[in-house]
Amino acid sequence: MAYLKLGFEVPQSRLGAKRPLAILDRVDTVASSPQLDEQRIVHDGCGLLDRSERGKLAFSGGEAKGFLQGQVTNDVERLTPGQGCYAALLSPKGKMLGDLRILETGPELLLDTERGALQAIFNVLHRARVGFDAELHKRTLQRGLLSLVGPGARRVAGADLPQDEHAHVVVDLDGIAARAIVTDVGIDLLCDAADTEELAAALRARGAVAVAEDAVETLRVERGRPRYGVDLDDTTIPQEAGLNERAVSFEKGCYVGQETVARLYYKGKPNRRLRGLRLSAPVARDTELILDGKPVGRLGSVVVSPTYGPIALAVVRREAEPGATLRAGEASATVVELPFRSCPDRAPGYDDQCTGSPSKEGGAR
Repeated sequence: MAYLKLGFEVPQSRLGAKRPLAILDRVDTVASSPQLDEQRIVHDGCGLLDRSERGKLAFSGGEAKGFLQGQVTNDVERLTPGQGCYAALLSPKGKMLGDLRILETGPELLLDTERGALQAIFNVLHRARVGFDAELHKRTLQRGLLSLVGPGARRVAGADLPQDEHAHVVVDLDGIAARAIVTDVGIDLLCDAADTEELAAALRARGAVAVAEDAVETLRVERGRPRYGVDLDDTTIPQEAGLNERAVSFEKGCYVGQETVARLYYKGKPNRRLRGLRLSAPVARDTELILDGKPVGRLGSVVVSPTYGPIALAVVRREAEPGATLRAGEASATVVELPFRSCPDRAPGYDDQCTGSPSKEGGAR
């Protein structure tokens, strides 16, 4: 048996890929499933997803980098043109207002973030920059963003890039200028909004295949990467979400919210942690998670993986340790470490995540 999504179709994206389907079920055959075809594409080929809706900003001015250094969690001042980093913007109490990618281009610092966090980030940076030689520019509608996802991304992009995530370079793709950016699963291409459709057509001609967001989201959850606005919110401290390694520098100078982050890192233990969950059945996002009769968190991202079945991310209290079984509505949820992984030595009939919990149906849940 394999899991996939069934249900009614909703309008297509601009790239022609069907949006995620609405109803979850189980089927015996997957040979003709477009959803599983898209999963194979992002795992083995090169998928194409239009993510132009992401919020985009730019900073210019002689003090732009120094200003941003005092606002975000990562070390912006160490960046040289062609480099980038992932960071969080925090409240004075160390809670996340949003996360963002920061790219150093030389003339400007380019920022992009979840659309839902854009206004809060813009408001904070706009107010705080007073007195600095730093100009904040809106770029959401002026720039398009296409994601190439899968091992074939570099071939399609034709870009000579370092392996480092967030490294970037300006490229010419069949006469269309774009900035190619290394991601954890492929290459992002940032271009003028007016060139987005033409660039997408050029990428398809080079072998990229348009996929729905559903396929890319499933890959993200399998890899254990949380998403702000879905898994994380303004109550989350970076360490709770496992973001210290990627998003926080403990060597840079002061920034807003640093005291809480540093105190927790050096002297404390987070009360909550981001965990993976293996679900016995698909469950709606935001379902309360119960351990021994007590709430320990709520479901964040929920997807149906062709490899692992129904899985989810959630920030849960620390007593919900790997191996624990939680109640999620009518389903059970086994807590696992991230990223999700398979165990080649696991005997048939047992879960792939090495929890030792036998599957009732003798196969992948």
